[in-house]
Amino acid sequence: MSNPEPPPPVDVRARNRNRAMLVAIGVLFFGSMLIAGALRFSGWQPEGRKNHGELLQPPTDLRELVPQTATGGAYPWNPGERTWRIMLAPPDDCGSECEPLAHDLDTVWRLFGKDADRVHILWVCDGAACLPPGDAQVPRTLQVVRGAGQWRERIPGLDDPAGVPVYVIDPNGFVVLRYAPGFDPGGLRADLAKLLKLM
Repeated sequence: MSNPEPPPPVDVRARNRNRAMLVAIGVLFFGSMLIAGALRFSGWQPEGRKNHGELLQPPTDLRELVPQTATGGAYPWNPGERTWRIMLAPPDDCGSECEPLAHDLDTVWRLFGKDADRVHILWVCDGAACLPPGDAQVPRTLQVVRGAGQWRERIPGLDDPAGVPVYVIDPNGFVVLRYAPGFDPGGLRADLAKLLKLM
C-alpha cells in the first residue's frame, strides 16, 4: 500500500495577496456606495443636473387663470401642444430695465432653434410704460398679457424690489422655475432646453 502524497506546500505570500485583493475590492465597492450615499443625502448633485433657476416647491398652479391678451382674446394653456412659457411682469415704470430684458429673452428664444415655436414669452403688462421698447427685437411668440394684479396674487416673489424676476411655466399651467432679477440668460436657456427634451 503506497503512502498518500503530502499536500503541496502552501504559498503564504500568494494567499495573503489574494486576501488583500479581496479586501480591496470590498473596500472599493462599499466605499463608493458610502460616498455616493453621503453626497446624495448632503444635497449635492452633478453639475449637469442642477437647475440655474429656483425650483418652486410646490409649483404654483395657474390652470384656473385664463390669461387675456392685449388684443382682448383669451390665451389658453392647451397642454396638448406641449408649449412652455417664459413669463415676466415688469412694473408699470419698467423704463430702461425693459430693454435689456427684451433683448435677453429674444436671444434665449432664438437659441432654441427648431424648438423656438414651442416657447412662448408671456409679457404681463397693463400699460404702455411696462411694454418692451418699440424698437426692441422681440420673439414672434411674445404675447402681451393683461391683468397683472391677478398674476401677482398667485405667483410668489413676482414683486421683487431688486428688479424683474422671470418664471418658467410648464405646458399644463404650473409655474415651475423662478429666476431672480439679474439672472443669467444662459442658465434660463440651459434649463428650458432640458425641459423641452422631456416633453
